[in-house]
Amino acid sequence: MKKIVVLTGAGMSVESGLKTFRDADGLWENYPVQQVATHEGWLADPTLVTNFYNMLRRKCWDVKPNEGHRLVAKLEEQYDVTVVTQNVDNLHEQAGSSHVIHLHGELMKVCSSRDVDDPRYQMTLTRDNCEVEPGTLAGDGSLLRPFIVFFGEAVPNITIAVEEVQQADILVIIGTSLAVYPAAGLVHYVKPGTPIYLIDPSPAVGSGIQHLTHIQKGASEGMKTLCTMLEGK
Repeated sequence: MKKIVVLTGAGMSVESGLKTFRDADGLWENYPVQQVATHEGWLADPTLVTNFYNMLRRKCWDVKPNEGHRLVAKLEEQYDVTVVTQNVDNLHEQAGSSHVIHLHGELMKVCSSRDVDDPRYQMTLTRDNCEVEPGTLAGDGSLLRPFIVFFGEAVPNITIAVEEVQQADILVIIGTSLAVYPAAGLVHYVKPGTPIYLIDPSPAVGSGIQHLTHIQKGASEGMKTLCTMLEGK
C-alpha cells in the first residue's frame, strides 16, 4: 500500500468557518500575538491567555469538517495516510483521519505549564467541558495551560513529521503558504522523484519545488481534483 503524507495549514479549515490567524480579519485581530501566543504573554497574564483559548474552543466546537477534511480521511481506504497539520483544531480527527500529527499543539488539550510535554498532566477537553477556569492547577501543581506551541517554543513533533515525509510515496500539501517554519521545510525531506501535489488557490506558492503539481483551488474542490488524478495512477 502506497504511503501518502498530507501536510495541512490554515487554508484547510477556512471552508469550515475557522478564520486563519494571519488574515486581516483573523483570530488575532483583537489580541496582540505577544499577549496570547508567547510564553512571555502567558507569564504576564495567564488569565487572559486561558480565557482567549476558552473562546477559541467554543468557536471550534461550532464548526464541522468540510469536504476537504472528509476526502483526506477517505484516502485511507486505498492508502497508508499520515496527516501532518499546522492547525490546532481537531477537524481532521472529526472527519475520520486516524493518524494525525499536530505540529503546533491541540486546542482541545491542556497541560502542565511546568512541563508541557509530560503526558501525565495532559487532558483532553470535551464539548461539554471545553473551558478552563483561570487558576486551575495541573496534577504537578503548576497552572494548567493550553497545549499549544507558543511562538518561540520548540516544535517537538517536527522530528516525527520528518520521518513520515521521508517514507512518503506521495506528498500532498493543502492550504499552507509554505512560509511558516519548521513545517515549510518538510518538503525538502521527500525522497528524490516523489510527486508533490499542492492544493492552494494562491498562484504565488510552491515555486521552485521539483515534481510539483499545483492545483489552484480551495481545499474541498482541490481534494476532489486530486482524488480524480490519483484514480488514474
